[in-house]
Amino acid sequence: MSNTRKKYWNFSQVKERIVRRLHDFFEDFSFYFGLFVLLLVVYDVGFPHVIKYLYFGAIYLIYLASFAITLSLRTLRYPPSGVVNKILQWIPVLLLAGFCYYKFTVLQLKPDFKSYSYYGGLVLCFVLILLDSSRKVLQIYTKRFNPALAFILSFVMLSLMGCGLLMLPRATVNGISFTDALFTAVSAVCVTGLSTLDTATEFTRLGKFFILMLIQLGGLGVLSFTSFFGYLYKGGFSIENQLFLKDFVTAEKVSDTFKSLSQIIVITLLVEIIGVVGIYFTVGDEAFATWGQRLRFSIFHSISAFCNAGFSTVPNGLFNSYLRMDYDFQLVICFLIIIGGLGFPILTDIYYYGKHYVVQLGAWVIRRKPIRHLPRTVSANSSIVLLTTFLLLVVGIVTFFITEYYGILYQHTTWYGKLITSFFASVTPRTAGFNTFDMTLMQPATILIYLLLMWIGASPASTGGGIKTSTFAVAILNILSLAKGSDRVEFRRRQIPSESVRRAFSTISLSLLIIGPAILIITVLEPDKQLISIAFECFSAFSTVGLTLGITSELSEGAKIVLVIIMFIGRVGSFTLFVAFIRQTKAINYRYPSETIFIN
Repeated sequence: MSNTRKKYWNFSQVKERIVRRLHDFFEDFSFYFGLFVLLLVVYDVGFPHVIKYLYFGAIYLIYLASFAITLSLRTLRYPPSGVVNKILQWIPVLLLAGFCYYKFTVLQLKPDFKSYSYYGGLVLCFVLILLDSSRKVLQIYTKRFNPALAFILSFVMLSLMGCGLLMLPRATVNGISFTDALFTAVSAVCVTGLSTLDTATEFTRLGKFFILMLIQLGGLGVLSFTSFFGYLYKGGFSIENQLFLKDFVTAEKVSDTFKSLSQIIVITLLVEIIGVVGIYFTVGDEAFATWGQRLRFSIFHSISAFCNAGFSTVPNGLFNSYLRMDYDFQLVICFLIIIGGLGFPILTDIYYYGKHYVVQLGAWVIRRKPIRHLPRTVSANSSIVLLTTFLLLVVGIVTFFITEYYGILYQHTTWYGKLITSFFASVTPRTAGFNTFDMTLMQPATILIYLLLMWIGASPASTGGGIKTSTFAVAILNILSLAKGSDRVEFRRRQIPSESVRRAFSTISLSLLIIGPAILIITVLEPDKQLISIAFECFSAFSTVGLTLGITSELSEGAKIVLVIIMFIGRVGSFTLFVAFIRQTKAINYRYPSETIFIN
C-alpha cells in the first residue's frame, strides 16, 4: 500500500512539474508573441498593403491557439474548487479552441478573403493581448514604481501610443504632422477636447475610433482598465496589487479594491449605455442617412460627454445647424457631463442611498413595514461636492442668462430654448468642452465667468479636470472660518482635517503658477493674438475643458507644445506631479519652536 501511495505521489509531483513548466513557457511565449501580433494588427489595419491576408490570418490563428493552450495549462495548474467553478473556467478554453478550429477551416476554404472569421480573429487577438499585457503591466507597476509616478507614466505611454496610432496612414484623410498628432492624442487622453484639426473631416472612421478609445482609457485612467483586465486574467489580486490600487480607486479598505474597481467599470458602462439610448432617440433624423450613422454618433457622443472630453464627429461640433436647436438632445448631453463630472465616490454614495430607500419604500408598500432612515449615508465629501456643483450650475445659468439675453440667447425664440441653452452653457465649461453657439460672440463678462467655471472644473475622482469643486469649497470654508476667528474648518458637524485645507491651497497656488507662465510664454510666441484669447486657451487646456475662442488651429508649433504640457499637467494633477518627483520626508520626532509670520 505504501509503495502504491509513493508511486502516486511521485507521478503527481512529476505531472505538476511538467504542467508548471509548460504553463510558464506558453505564458511567456504568448506574451512576447502577442507583442509581435499587436504590431502586425496595427500594420494590418493602419497601412495599405499588398501582403496576402492568408499570412495575417495564419499568424492570428497561431497566436489564438497558443493562448488557448496557455489557458488550459493555467486551469490545470490552478484548478478551482467545486464542479461549477471548474466548468466555468473551462468554458473560455473550449470556446477559444472551437473558434480556432472554425478559423482553420475557413482559411482552408477561403485563404485570401477577409471573412467574418478574419475580423473576429483580429479583434479577439487584440482583446487577448490586452488581457495578457494588463497582467504584465500591473506586475511592473506594483514592483518598480511608486503609485504617483506609475499614474503619470501610464498617461505618458498612452499619449505616445495614441500619437503613433493617429499617424497611421489610414487614420487620417490627408495625413497629419507629429505635433498635431501629439496634440490630438494628449487632448483625447486628457479628455480636453482642444484640437488643431477638425475631427469630423480630417480623421477617417479608424482615426475617430482611435480617438474614442483614447478618450475612454484616459477618462477612467489606464490603471483602472489594466488592473481590471489583469484581475480577470489572473483570477485575483495580490496584496501588493491591492495596496497599489487602493488610492486610485478610492477604496476605503484594501480588501474593497476590486469591488471599487468593478463599480467604476460597471457605472461607466451603464451610464454610457443609457446615454447612447437617450441620444439615439432624442437627436433629430435629418442629420443621418442610416441608422448605423445615428448609432455611431450616439456611441461617440455618449462616451465623449460622460468622459467630459468635448470631441465631436460632426462638423462644427454641437454648433452644427442640425444640433444647435435640438434642446432634448442637449439635455441628455448635459446630464452625461454632470454625472461624469461628479466623481465615482459620489455616484457610489448616491447609489447606496437610493438603493436603501427604494428597498425601504418597497417593504412599506408590500408589507407596511416602517421605513428605517440611515443616520449618515452621504459623506461630508459628497455633500460638499453636490452642494458646490449645484451652486456653480445655478450661478452659471443666471449669469449667462443675464449677460447674453440680448446676445447669444436672442436667436432662441422660446423660453424653453433660452433656459436649455443657458443650462448647457453653465454645464459645458465644467471641463466638458461642447458648445452650441459661436464662442467668439460672447460678452466680456461671460468670458470672465467662463474662466472662473473652467478653473474650478469638476469633482475629485471624476473624468473632469480643474482644481476641483471640493478644493474651491474647502478654500472658501477656510476663509470664512478665519474671518470668524475659528481655529478649525467645519462643515455639517464634521471637522475638515488641516491636511485637506493645506492641500486645497497648494492645489490652487500650483494651478496659478502653471497657468500664469503658460499665458506669458504663448503671449511671447503669439504677439498677434489677443491676451484674453490666450488666457482663455490656457485655462481651458489646464482644466481639460476644450473650449476655445477660435485660435487653437492658428497657433505655432511652440504654442501647441505649451498647451500639450499644461493639458497633461492639468489631467494628472499638479500636486500629483510634485509628489511623484519630490522626495518624501520621513517621520520626525521633533518640533521646532513656532513663530508668527505676519499675513496682510
